[in-house]
Amino acid sequence: MEAIYNLKEGRSLQYVIQNKLNGTKKRILFVTIPADGHFNPLTPLAAYLKEQGNDVRWYTSTTYAEKLAKLNIRHYPLQKAFDINGRNVDETFPERKKINGLVKKLSFDMIHGYVLRSTEYYEDIKDIYKIFPFDLVVCDSAFIALPFIKRLLNVPVISVGVFPLVETSKDLAPAGLGIIPSKTFTGKIKQHLLRFVVDKILFGKPTKMMRALLKQHGIKMNGSNIFDMIVRDSDMLLQIGTPGFEYKRSDLGNNIRFIGALLPHLSSNKAWHHPKLLQYRKILLVTQGTVEKDVSKLIIPTLAAFKNSEYLVIVTTGGSHTKELREEFNYDNIIIEDFIPFSDIMPLADVYVTNGGYGGAMLSIMNKLPMVVAGVHEGKGEINARVGHFNIGINLHTETPSPEQLKTAVEKVMSEKTYQRNIESLSEELENYNSIELCASYINDVLSKQHKTVF
Repeated sequence: MEAIYNLKEGRSLQYVIQNKLNGTKKRILFVTIPADGHFNPLTPLAAYLKEQGNDVRWYTSTTYAEKLAKLNIRHYPLQKAFDINGRNVDETFPERKKINGLVKKLSFDMIHGYVLRSTEYYEDIKDIYKIFPFDLVVCDSAFIALPFIKRLLNVPVISVGVFPLVETSKDLAPAGLGIIPSKTFTGKIKQHLLRFVVDKILFGKPTKMMRALLKQHGIKMNGSNIFDMIVRDSDMLLQIGTPGFEYKRSDLGNNIRFIGALLPHLSSNKAWHHPKLLQYRKILLVTQGTVEKDVSKLIIPTLAAFKNSEYLVIVTTGGSHTKELREEFNYDNIIIEDFIPFSDIMPLADVYVTNGGYGGAMLSIMNKLPMVVAGVHEGKGEINARVGHFNIGINLHTETPSPEQLKTAVEKVMSEKTYQRNIESLSEELENYNSIELCASYINDVLSKQHKTVF
């Protein structure tokens, strides 16, 4: 496609080939589902690749138009694809709120948020390719249109693991249930049975629907479920995190590379500060992200547990009910804001209370900040299971902890040094990874094998 475009401008085929081999420029399309935890981690990589002289563009929701404008990256908004994002999902699907149970809600999300959007995403991206014949696609590890792009457009696709590894392993329980590995014979048998039940029964419907959509386009599904499909169809999966925060598996995919903490691009150098930071010896940082709007789940019970206490409680609401919370919890030891740069406050905090976002967990590890986690849905259960398994915090195994549970867990994390030692060790491992340089090197490897432009 690129040769045709250049030949129309009077350039020879030899010039085009030589130009590509000299590595003067690459066309790279970033594509992400409309969710902060999927978009934000990829921004530093996109910014870096652009700084290196590449033509970098991004296909995603208009929700991120302003951020992309600040990065000076051309934005292709969703056209044919239904724009479902973290801010409108419950309004778009009001029936979702009535669904009880981890598996049922996850199955619903897989169908409506992913499977039914896959061909819509592909149709948009196919139109983009006509005017921007990209050499490479970089997507988040939940971008379910990946097989269509790779096999029908014949373009290499690199995915970035924005949550813990989900590929099926003979050593582990199925992804999505938040079950830690078992070392016993009985436990391993149970894991095997669970993998069968999840693939064939619990998540059978979304997998069957996805397989049918792929078949319509002449594509055979790679893997026994949707999770496997994305991992195995990636030319390379760049997994955020380190082996130390991942379960050991003897059958790790050959295309998987750990890249450390790929953190969101910071557009401002202005540091956040508050005079109360100097008045308290113990500081709690509390958040439940931007997707979860129900502040009664975690924020309110945490505030109830620590109001008028010796702790300075700093809450970030993500813009949900900030004013109401300030009115209800108008105490000297409480600060409530829509957003606070975690890089400014985490080095000062003693415990991080969260429902379990993966980016927040990476930042917490980097800052050697032990956690108390309480979240189950939207993949939080998998993240929080690892927090508990590796003893870098306490997993409360619920979406709705009581004030008493939170108070006990925070005090235990503060008093027992095991959590601090473990997270310091994991932080040292994380520091050994230069995420951007690793990503660039791996991208270069993929492009080299495809006989594309080389960095």
